[in-house]
Amino acid sequence: MKIGGIPHRTIWVEPDGWSVGIIDQTRLPHAFVTLTLRDVADAAHAIRDMQVRGAPLIGATAAYGMALAAHADASDEAMEAAHGLLAAARPTAVNLRWALERMQESLRNRRPAERAALAYHEAAAIAEEDVAINRAIGEAGLPLIEAAAVRRKGEPVQILTHCNAGWLATVDWGTATAPIYLAFERGVAIHVWVDETRPRNQGASLTAWELQNHGVPHTVIADNVGGHLMQHGMVDLCIVGTDRTTATGDVANKIGTYLKALAAHDNGVPFYVALPSPTIDWQLSDGLAQIPIEQRAGSELSHVTGLTDAGEMATVRVVPAESPVANYAFDVTPARLVTGLITERGVAAASREGLAKLFPDKAG
Repeated sequence: MKIGGIPHRTIWVEPDGWSVGIIDQTRLPHAFVTLTLRDVADAAHAIRDMQVRGAPLIGATAAYGMALAAHADASDEAMEAAHGLLAAARPTAVNLRWALERMQESLRNRRPAERAALAYHEAAAIAEEDVAINRAIGEAGLPLIEAAAVRRKGEPVQILTHCNAGWLATVDWGTATAPIYLAFERGVAIHVWVDETRPRNQGASLTAWELQNHGVPHTVIADNVGGHLMQHGMVDLCIVGTDRTTATGDVANKIGTYLKALAAHDNGVPFYVALPSPTIDWQLSDGLAQIPIEQRAGSELSHVTGLTDAGEMATVRVVPAESPVANYAFDVTPARLVTGLITERGVAAASREGLAKLFPDKAG
């Protein structure tokens, strides 16, 4: 995707051939800043403190974190320690576990002297596969937008999204935004309603930033506006992402997704979830009972950081100092509220049978 007209990705190997570059997403949208990760601790910190975020990008960063660890010390003990450090960084995104298991498998039974080169090769493969998968998600979801465009008879297709499931959450293209970007590039008239997505405002700060840079028409709205828009026929379809999807089609995504799904269901608005297959946790069947819900620092809710009119960054408290804060980061949307799951292999029904039909090699 593009920043100021220049194609860019979210993670890359620096010119020195071993350190890893990322975009510091905590600085967006007010400053475009890149960081260099030089060891596994840097990678774990980037994941934990959300300098990188989004399930696919977390997985890719974890893979490169293992490569950085191998570059420093490729012994069995060091590899095991690196795996533990990275695995503990974020609990909800299944891609983290998936990427680490894949890296472990590629390095297992290899001599320490071979591991660094193999680790960088495997991490690069994970990143390239993510790009290809997300492009394929775009191709699978594009007909849904094109069909809505036919119904709209030339008027822009109105799409609502939540949080950031854009290219900033992946290596490139994004999940929920991949069909949107493809539709835009192919000349389909579209408009995106962008939920602000409290408490970290990832819609307002990240999705809006990347849509603006790519030239896609959009409007930022408060989180609670979506239902109103749907009641008045101002949303043609919802497309959101997911951090973990069960084998039965339950979806864990940024807090507030469930409420959007309820509003869509009540108003007959199609509600789609875009996901790369590594996000499917084939071991889980009940999202409400089995998916761990991360609780993050209360300061994310009690304080807001932004750019003042004087051009300075400032953090202010918006909650009484004496008031306790609960900051649940995700919720689970039951499969019954999901119209379809947009994957790299096509659109699946949100059910065990629907997913197994597209992924018979994994569902067993």
